Amino acid sequence: MSNDLRDAVRARLAGVPTVAVTGRVKAVSPTMLRLTVPGARIGDRVVVGGPDRRGAPLVASVVGLDDGTVLATPFGSVVGIGAEDLVTLVPGAASVLVGPALKGRILNGLGAPCDDAGPLQGQPRPRDREPPRPLARPAITERFVTGVRAVDGLMTVGRGQRLGIFAGSGVGKSSLLGALARHALCDVVVVALVGERGREVGDFLRDSLGDAGRARSVVVCATSDASAPERLSAVDVATSVAEAFRDDGADVLLLVDSLTRVCRAAREIGLSAGEAPARRGYPPSAFSLLPRLVERAGTGERGGSITAFYTVLLEGGDLDEPVADEVRGLLDGHIVLDRTRAERGQFPAIDPVVSLSRLASKVAPPEVLQYAQAFRRLESLRLEKRELVALGAYVRGSDVELERALQLTPHFADFLAQPLEEPSSLEETDRRLAALFATR
Repeated sequence: MSNDLRDAVRARLAGVPTVAVTGRVKAVSPTMLRLTVPGARIGDRVVVGGPDRRGAPLVASVVGLDDGTVLATPFGSVVGIGAEDLVTLVPGAASVLVGPALKGRILNGLGAPCDDAGPLQGQPRPRDREPPRPLARPAITERFVTGVRAVDGLMTVGRGQRLGIFAGSGVGKSSLLGALARHALCDVVVVALVGERGREVGDFLRDSLGDAGRARSVVVCATSDASAPERLSAVDVATSVAEAFRDDGADVLLLVDSLTRVCRAAREIGLSAGEAPARRGYPPSAFSLLPRLVERAGTGERGGSITAFYTVLLEGGDLDEPVADEVRGLLDGHIVLDRTRAERGQFPAIDPVVSLSRLASKVAPPEVLQYAQAFRRLESLRLEKRELVALGAYVRGSDVELERALQLTPHFADFLAQPLEEPSSLEETDRRLAALFATR
């Protein structure tokens, strides 16, 4: 391998050295390479092409072994790859450079810089690590302040908790993520943008994150045109960066947008490797990666924490579609964005009736829990009886609880709606929540 080619490979793999174990290409498809590479193991990387290959070398990840044939998914286009092309093995777990100097940087799905700000400075860290031991995790006992009133007041989050944001397209998911990144009280923010359109990545950096949010953030992006392995790798890179900050004692906010696109990338890889589709076209491997991924977040053995929000795209608002159903059972709570509320102009369009935090009772003061339960009960009653009221079939004064719910409706709407560029302190949130019930 020439020096130029070796340098290109190292840059592509974010600092992982290559070794002189070689093989050949046997067969090529748009999403899978079949190779002969002695000694290859699952998780290794291979580099396809010799010094005479046009463009950058093609990197692929070993995902299967079949009777002496290595199955590898490419991180780029296979155009120009042919049978008997040279393959060079990069054994060992993939790594990413981590350290305080990553704040403010933008990485691609492989952990290499893509912001024209020079080479990364840091120490290599394996990307695929075991989650913290269950019994070694400190208990979650502190409130995590997001700065979003509806979240802090009605579905209180604990420091180190993992929640899902479930939403259809165009309901304000990216705006809510931007507000969390700007306003949450934490030491560092790590954002993974998986499968987004290129324009939306730029809009998120400029508008949703802003200069202040970007200064304390590490952004990992793999746009929709990136290969399935790179999209899948992006969430591992972001989680590894967050783990490194947590292990140094920092309180980290991890935002992943979205787990649905992560599962779709895993589906492409699994089906290309010959897995049979199971649930609505998803092979088993698309779901088996989720528990290992989300378990890596949470409190750490050294005192730091990762509070994680994972977005899930809902097909037609269906909370029971496979990815949403699987994720909801793995996380410690879920925030549901409602299209009807968004169409009425409520932003963030959080539905307080179906959204919940499973740890709210452990971290929220008793009076906040009491008010949140009353809010949810009255809002649920109003929604249940709204058609009756709209038709004029409800007799005023016949239901004391419903009368109270109708009286508080505009005040509830004011509490839920919040300009996302204006954070709400914990004191203000608690005060406004108590005021809803104090004099009415």
